[in-house]
Amino acid sequence: MKLVVVSAGLSAPSSSRILADRLTRAVTSQVAGVDVAVDVEVDVDVTVVELRDLAVEIAHNLITGFPGPALREALDAVAGADGLIAVSPVFSASYSGLFKSFFDVLDKDALTGKPVLVGATGGTPRHSLVLEHAMRPLFAYLRAVVVPTAVYAASQDWGAEGLEQRVERAGGELARLMTGLAAARPAPVEWGDDVIPFERQLAALRVE
Repeated sequence: MKLVVVSAGLSAPSSSRILADRLTRAVTSQVAGVDVAVDVEVDVDVTVVELRDLAVEIAHNLITGFPGPALREALDAVAGADGLIAVSPVFSASYSGLFKSFFDVLDKDALTGKPVLVGATGGTPRHSLVLEHAMRPLFAYLRAVVVPTAVYAASQDWGAEGLEQRVERAGGELARLMTGLAAARPAPVEWGDDVIPFERQLAALRVE
């Protein structure tokens, strides 16, 4: 399964990336423990997209309508993922402009039905509602399936009681959605030698 992690942190390292990494570990550690009715591949291939590195290409894409090679690779990774973790710092009581711009240039159908875990970081707990009044509506508009638990980390949350429990709960929710969808995905059709060519099928229907 493919898990893509989008981090909109601007510094290196950033609190958004640190939160994204913790959420990633929570998902990958719990995927193998999810009980499904059929056998599915439980190995998780993780791709991290640092939007800071794509800022110039995102701006060019907004102006020209054409993504650069690195941005194209990131957009394709998100579109092909089985699950997505999206984390943004809080700027002016909302997600960052860089975060929004990335999803503005993403194909409008790329997230349809895709499980998404949202997270945010900020300097004060007062901004925690950004998850519910900004990030969740954004992904609902993109027709993604957002897990019930969203994770916000303020400055005083690091190392404090409660954050790790929220991270584990949210990670488990995404893990169950990802494995459930993988188990429900139809198996690829394998065509054998007994397939009748289409022209022969048409010939058999011809009226003599």
